[in-house]
Amino acid sequence: MNIEFIKANNFPGNPRPMMSEVFVEGWYNDLKMISKDKEKLQRAFEHIFDLDGFYLAVVDQKIMAFVGVCSRINKKRIAYFDKKACRKGLGFIRGSFAALVLNKVLVEKDYPFEIPVGTGIIEFVATLPEARGQGLAGKLIEYTMADNEYQDYILEVIDTNHGAINLYERLGFVEFTRVKSPYPPQKAGFEEFIYMGTDSSKMKGAG
Repeated sequence: MNIEFIKANNFPGNPRPMMSEVFVEGWYNDLKMISKDKEKLQRAFEHIFDLDGFYLAVVDQKIMAFVGVCSRINKKRIAYFDKKACRKGLGFIRGSFAALVLNKVLVEKDYPFEIPVGTGIIEFVATLPEARGQGLAGKLIEYTMADNEYQDYILEVIDTNHGAINLYERLGFVEFTRVKSPYPPQKAGFEEFIYMGTDSSKMKGAG
């Protein structure tokens, strides 16, 4: 298998349709409350990506995984759910709901601690089902971190995502705080947000 790691804005052609497929597959358990039609969701969310903030794992010209990285210092968003575009793809009610909820949960969320200057935030980690269990996400995160000049990195993961937690620990991330989810555990499927960093001493006292 010939794997290539590249920035999304260096992908030959338009990567957005394939990135949207990866996004929908990665978040489908949550997105199906908006629509169970994966193709409709993929078309509706093609617009959301700032290509400069994403890295891709490409196999035979197909995007198999992506990772986003950003800094909260410059307030730049690497993704945004445009209400008009979501309405066009999903209809007025579903599209309005999708833009409101997904921006709040995935884009505009606040971190419960101060993020030091020089810290990169790893976000939007997703892999197609057929590429999971092969170490692809881990290699892509390593490539992303090596290609940036942040001193340290942090990320958020839910407490029930044991596979992701194990992966991040293997990459050198250490848990430094947990925050109870505001959502009912029975409905959300988890109880806590876990925050992990590559240098937990900088986050001492967080939370």
